[in-house]
Amino acid sequence: MHTNEPITTQPDFAEIYARFSSALEASDLPKSVLEAAKLNVYDTLACSIAGVRAPGVQEVLELVRDWGGKPEAEVLWTDLRVPAPQAAWINGIMAHACDYDDTHDKAILHAGISVVPAVLAAVAIAGRPVSGKEFYVAVATGLELICRIGVATKIGLIQAGFIYSALFSCFSAVAAARILRLSPEDTVNALGIAYSQAAGTHQVTRDGALTKRMQPGFGARAALTAVAMARKGVRGAQRIFEGQDGLGRIYLQSELDSAVLREGLGERWHFEDLAYKPYPCCRMNHCPIDAALQVRVKPGFDWTKVTEIRAYINSQGNQAVGQHRTVDTVVQAQFSVRYTIACALVNGSVGLSDFTPEAMKRPEVLRVAALVTPIVDDEFERKFGRNVTPARVEAVVDGKVFSAEVLEALGSTDNPMSSQVLRRKLEDCLAYGGFDTGRAGAFEETIAGLENSVDVAADIRRLITAVI
Repeated sequence: MHTNEPITTQPDFAEIYARFSSALEASDLPKSVLEAAKLNVYDTLACSIAGVRAPGVQEVLELVRDWGGKPEAEVLWTDLRVPAPQAAWINGIMAHACDYDDTHDKAILHAGISVVPAVLAAVAIAGRPVSGKEFYVAVATGLELICRIGVATKIGLIQAGFIYSALFSCFSAVAAARILRLSPEDTVNALGIAYSQAAGTHQVTRDGALTKRMQPGFGARAALTAVAMARKGVRGAQRIFEGQDGLGRIYLQSELDSAVLREGLGERWHFEDLAYKPYPCCRMNHCPIDAALQVRVKPGFDWTKVTEIRAYINSQGNQAVGQHRTVDTVVQAQFSVRYTIACALVNGSVGLSDFTPEAMKRPEVLRVAALVTPIVDDEFERKFGRNVTPARVEAVVDGKVFSAEVLEALGSTDNPMSSQVLRRKLEDCLAYGGFDTGRAGAFEETIAGLENSVDVAADIRRLITAVI
């Protein structure tokens, strides 16, 4: 069923999901779901390590430190403790700052960057030890809600004008509510209060603004504020998703499919489809990068002799990463198919070291980037118009065309990264963050033990100490 009218004859999905999340227990999670949640925590926290040194983060850290307040929750990879909403905010910013974090390739959103910081902040204010099992139940409920909303959204992010990672991030309140054991009624109130703070537009990407990486953190902060207010008995909006002025109509132009929201709840876990990034840039660049890397190793190819490069992508990909002809800011570089293809062809890789002010000035990379022309491919648009774009890259050398096509980027569920690649990513994040890469083992050991933790807050504190 696809509806353009608000549903009034059945409970809003907020009520349905609040009942589901409040009742969910660790024994209800299939093994594959638990493993997906564990991978998300691993990857999100790894990305946040790199984010410590990313542009914009230190400025926000200075603000948070200056504001001070009740020392409730840890700011990751620092010695700082601040009020829970502020911790969720800065930790969410750090997790997303390098654009290295998870992506749902069909929903076109990131989920862990708001959910994991919100859960960690809630753990810190729970007033009791929170077990690893409780922790992962909360993470799973938050990831699933955000991904489920994304899958049910039928309008593309360019058409809507919202970045869904940011717009839906405030609904990580459901995960914080699960940690704090809110009733279904109070969970709905928390979601309703969070909905009053929903925001996050695509304009930041168009303008290459640092606030692009901060928007999901705002959502995590809104989530902690919402659950705190709900605990005090404040009533929020009730028909949050499908009401007359709910998310579906106001933000998504009546393109939120109510049937998809409900279908298979508790049996079909959409967050299991989250992909993980091998390259620290917009996911729309990843198939083009993979294709460029394949072109680079073809016999006879020489990037120094390239005269023309054509990058075939879908319209959404072109709008997201095909517009920046120059890369004056790091965000522009992360959202430039020209720049990332050039890095792949020149370097044979794309990593965090490519997204520094110095790297962005390399003449050989800029020369190749200027040769790239993004082209909307009609077939890609017809088959994959709402998804992360596939890509076909054609590079011309001495009149000969070297071509490669990639439909499924590395890091997806159908094309996953190996444990070795994940470890290299973790070490890349540690090095970029200014930490010893030799601490990767301690990080992995602590994350592996969280499932059986009797006090997640204490283990997270030990993890921070082990890294810094």
